[in-house]
Amino acid sequence: MAGLLRPIQPILQGLGITARHITRPKVTVQYPEQRRKLPKRFRGRLYLRRWDNGLERCVGCSLCAGACPAEAIYVEAAANTPEHRVSPGERYASVYKINMLRCIFCGYCVEACPVRALGMTDIFELADYSRGDFIYDKERLLEPAPNTYEKEDPSP
Repeated sequence: MAGLLRPIQPILQGLGITARHITRPKVTVQYPEQRRKLPKRFRGRLYLRRWDNGLERCVGCSLCAGACPAEAIYVEAAANTPEHRVSPGERYASVYKINMLRCIFCGYCVEACPVRALGMTDIFELADYSRGDFIYDKERLLEPAPNTYEKEDPSP
């Protein structure tokens, strides 16, 4: 008798799991109008922060690019001049690019930054139509200047 039930045992187990889940309440989120609450430490889209006075935090040290295991970050540094001050340090990132197709959202770049210039938002909608649009340049990553946005949302 046990030999006869052996072939249908997995089917009965599957039906048992289905029967248990049928009685549970359904959870439906009406996305995008209603959004699920994400965990506090969720790692989403990257952005570059500014200081309160509007200067960029990034000093072009390239530690984020060195820490990135996917090699998705490219940084070129330039020197600040008294006439053209971009960051409070000696240098600033003249070119800052992140290839979001290569990014694995590990957060190592955020941890490596000595001035906390990089941050991660809770934005996970990163769809686009062409591959070139997934290379985020500095203008797309940089948060707006303090006088051009409301203080409650630091994400770009």
